[in-house]
Amino acid sequence: MKKYLVNAFSIQMLQKGGLVRFDEIAPEDIPADVVSAVGHADTANVLTNMLGFPVSMNRINVVLDENTELYVAQLVGGRLPEGTTTLPEGFAFKFYRVTMVQQG
Repeated sequence: MKKYLVNAFSIQMLQKGGLVRFDEIAPEDIPADVVSAVGHADTANVLTNMLGFPVSMNRINVVLDENTELYVAQLVGGRLPEGTTTLPEGFAFKFYRVTMVQQG
């Protein structure tokens, strides 16, 4: 099973469409062996501090299929200020595990 940590979910991740499941999870439910696909350095820095394991900025394309789990760190509150390493007041992350239930 391939596991990716991403900072956003895009319909482009579905090459053939399908039925997708989103489960809200706690940050400690994210496995430390995920491959980072976080596209912003500041987001990666904050996630490193929050999750307790290194999260690198790594702009790669990810495809969700039946052999892939996505862990989405959805930032709530706006865009992080440049150079941020911890969450500013008024910001939060919601975490989701996203899986393919049925491929189209």
